[in-house]
Amino acid sequence: MTAAAWQAQSVLLGYPDEPLVGLLPLLRRVADAPLRRFIDHVERTPLPELQADYVATFDHRKRCCLYLTYYFHGDTRNRGMALLALKQTYAAAGLRLTDDELPDHLAVVLEFAATNPLVGAELLTQHRAGLELLRLALRDDHSPWADVLDSISATLPPLHGDERTAVARLAAEGPPVEQVGAYL
Repeated sequence: MTAAAWQAQSVLLGYPDEPLVGLLPLLRRVADAPLRRFIDHVERTPLPELQADYVATFDHRKRCCLYLTYYFHGDTRNRGMALLALKQTYAAAGLRLTDDELPDHLAVVLEFAATNPLVGAELLTQHRAGLELLRLALRDDHSPWADVLDSISATLPPLHGDERTAVARLAAEGPPVEQVGAYL
């Protein structure tokens, strides 16, 4: 059931469009309570309003970034290496990404996890602190997408001590920044 949940979550975290609306009855069949709440929201919200909210939430707020490597690497060169590692992980499993999306976009990671549950669960768990920070930011903003992150969180192991510390550090300091040319 986790793989089906990850696939549904992946679809619901993509940019909302007409095909999404057509998939809602199918998504509802595999949805847990938080996803059903979000699907209800999608069904009662006009598509242009949903699209504007998606852009305002995920494209204009760094706290609500769907790119998982951003939380640990920021916009540094190390993030490029993390993206390459993700692409290599996908390629080893037979998945070839198009240039339409970065490999660390949460919807892409969830789709991969749905088809490769063991490796996918490991990837999601590696990014657990960033996912939790995203979930909390969406909750703080009263965003309907928080329900999708609640659903994702329910499929993962609970946060442990060092992960909680990482979430607190990320919340306090934000992602790293490049120090190129800086005198330390």
